[in-house]
Amino acid sequence: MLSRKRRKKLISKRDKEFSLIKIVEKWGNRLPHPFVLFGIFILIILLLSNVLNKIGFGVDDTLMSNKYILVENLLSFNHLRELIEKIPDIYIRFPSLKIVLLMMMAIGLVEKVGFFNALMRKYLLGVPKSYLTAALIFTAINANVMSDAGTIFAITMGGILFSSVGRSPKLGIIVGFAAASGGFTANIFVAGTDALLAGITQEALLTIGKEEVINPLCNYYFMVASTVVLTITLTLFTEKFIVKYVDRDVRFEDLDSLSKFKLNIDEERGLKYSFYSIIIFFLIMIFLTVPQNSFFRNPQGLFLPTSPLMTSITTIIFFLFSIIGITYGVGKGAIKTSKDVAKLFQEGVIQAAPLMVTLLSSSIFIYLLNKSNIFKVLSIKGAMQLKDLNMNSYLLLIMVILITTLINPIMTSGSTKWVLLAPMVVPMFSILGISPAYAQLAFRIGDSATNIISPLQPALPVVLGLLYQYQEKDKIDGEEGSGFGSVFSLTLPYSIVILFSLIILLTIWYHLELPIGPGIY
Repeated sequence: MLSRKRRKKLISKRDKEFSLIKIVEKWGNRLPHPFVLFGIFILIILLLSNVLNKIGFGVDDTLMSNKYILVENLLSFNHLRELIEKIPDIYIRFPSLKIVLLMMMAIGLVEKVGFFNALMRKYLLGVPKSYLTAALIFTAINANVMSDAGTIFAITMGGILFSSVGRSPKLGIIVGFAAASGGFTANIFVAGTDALLAGITQEALLTIGKEEVINPLCNYYFMVASTVVLTITLTLFTEKFIVKYVDRDVRFEDLDSLSKFKLNIDEERGLKYSFYSIIIFFLIMIFLTVPQNSFFRNPQGLFLPTSPLMTSITTIIFFLFSIIGITYGVGKGAIKTSKDVAKLFQEGVIQAAPLMVTLLSSSIFIYLLNKSNIFKVLSIKGAMQLKDLNMNSYLLLIMVILITTLINPIMTSGSTKWVLLAPMVVPMFSILGISPAYAQLAFRIGDSATNIISPLQPALPVVLGLLYQYQEKDKIDGEEGSGFGSVFSLTLPYSIVILFSLIILLTIWYHLELPIGPGIY
């Protein structure tokens, strides 16, 4: 047992570390809400366009239009009047709003009835002890389909599962946190993040006047491969290295907590119903796609470069998740009448409400960027410079990854970062003949890697709280207190492993010229 003096020392250490977290959190929270932040950026763009126009800032576009492009003065009478008139259309037609709203309705339905939670619990609780680490990591990575709730789920399950088999709950918590937060954009499912980023990428292309449909599956093949690769590398890293510093035999087995997570009869029936519905859905999709001249083929009988299948991806995903959620809900008993379905869809929209508010100011911000030509001029200048330097696209991808990793710890919102970076990066890639989906992929790699080392990470207080909870319950002599310092010392190596794993995978993918999504090379 810990002595009274030792316990006081640990409590003092804990309080100091929480004070540090509070200081960082306080300064981090002084950043305005994204809605306000983009409002400030709107004012900056208006003023900047006026100044740059007066000094004649522009570029002789020899790469695309062979015209001289000058920055437009948005503070002119005509431009301001046009902006006021078009704000409703700018907002409603913003690709991210259209895609995310539809996706969140369906994903919200599936999440609210508890499908993802039940599926992951069933998978984790049935895994043999020897495969527990790999199973937890795989589940934690895919838990991002539940957004921030998925990270909390992975952290909680990690502590309970590891303690139930006599391993350190601290290790389980850290592994769950590293996999869920560090692998946040990798997934075998299609998540709201895919839809949100695709919409922002599509809108950023308008900076150079290019209209191209970027669907939520544009990075899907690479994201699925990332899920597998990260599961393997993080498991090996945990069992070969981290385990030496953290894992040990514990003096209790938390079987009672584990039993609370077992599925009941209703949840089992719900999963069975949803499984049958998935089979029926894919049989219908085969009928609509496989035969020549079928419903989803183009007039040439093909799928690429474009076809009804490719342009209907968002709608297809909406129907898939809706069917899964409804059949699971019926089987579980969560859906009893048609009114319940409508209410669950409404809850999905409610989940999207904070994002809808942010998208108002960010849609206007991107519209003004496109209208002003500021980023168009900068993108062309940048592309010309890179062309003169003969920088290949692979080095450009690495550069985007590294820039994102540096920004990520101080700005944790992925959508906010991409709204800021996309108008510069996406057009530059497009001008150089590189698919915008690759620009988005590079951003996602950088965004994933350094999530777990940010002091502003929303899940960090939960991690610390669970670590202290298990520490008090364990009460082993000589056990060091777990605080921000110890969490950071363990998550930093994971961050490095994730970064290098995904860069190596990207290198292999790039040089083998494999598609990162349907029809995207």
